[in-house]
Amino acid sequence: MKKVSFTQMKDGSKEDYLLLDKLEKEYIAGTAERIIKYLRSYDQTLEGYKVSRLEHSLQAASRALRSNASEEMVVATLLHDIGDDLAPANHAEYAAAILRPYVSEKTYWILLKHGEFQMYYYAHHLGADRNKRDKYKNHKYYKDCVKFCELWDQSSFDPSYKSLPLKEFEPIIRKIFSRKPYSCLKK
Repeated sequence: MKKVSFTQMKDGSKEDYLLLDKLEKEYIAGTAERIIKYLRSYDQTLEGYKVSRLEHSLQAASRALRSNASEEMVVATLLHDIGDDLAPANHAEYAAAILRPYVSEKTYWILLKHGEFQMYYYAHHLGADRNKRDKYKNHKYYKDCVKFCELWDQSSFDPSYKSLPLKEFEPIIRKIFSRKPYSCLKK
């Protein structure tokens, strides 16, 4: 495989950056397959919970799909906790960052804030403010995030719930991640 000529970015040529741009576009095109592969290995148990991380995600996404949510929102719901492994202290921001180039402002905001909104269900048991989400009460997507947490996230820890298998979601994962991502560079 061809490599760039530089060892410092400032020394790169136009040819170097055209090569990297081509390779990056090819890599980006494989994002959906990498996410699906990751999800297939996501079946470890959430310590203390009755279902695995994958099952929680499948339940939440199944609920969203069965509620006639948009494909974008179903995929976002499936991936809403994808940051739990690598970014447990800010998992919501991690998931939102992964999806941001492919989803609407509304879906991005719901993912970004769901960590704070889900505190409503448990923070008071730990001596924290369960109403932390109230600071967003006037935000245009506040009610949408409340709905996301209430209908799909907080209710998806049930070992008897019949969730759809991951393979049912793979086509829409591919569809969402086949969208042209936002680029900070103007073409």
